[in-house]
Amino acid sequence: MQTIRLRVDDKIYKHLMWFLRRFNKEEIQVIRETNEFLSIQEYLNKELEKIENGTAEFTSIDQLDSELETTIQNYET
Repeated sequence: MQTIRLRVDDKIYKHLMWFLRRFNKEEIQVIRETNEFLSIQEYLNKELEKIENGTAEFTSIDQLDSELETTIQNYET
């Protein structure tokens, strides 16, 4: 599947959305670039950059298990 990004004039936006809705969700998925979407995208790009340049910090399975146990215990009491 390919992803394209369009800037659409307000005059034709409704017409374009009407056209795109004619396809099923397996063929076309409209992704709205809300502030939340852009914020998550920026976060993920920064995390990927850390991985690519070797500065990412990883957690072992044992560390994760310990942190999860602590979190669960905090909410059980």
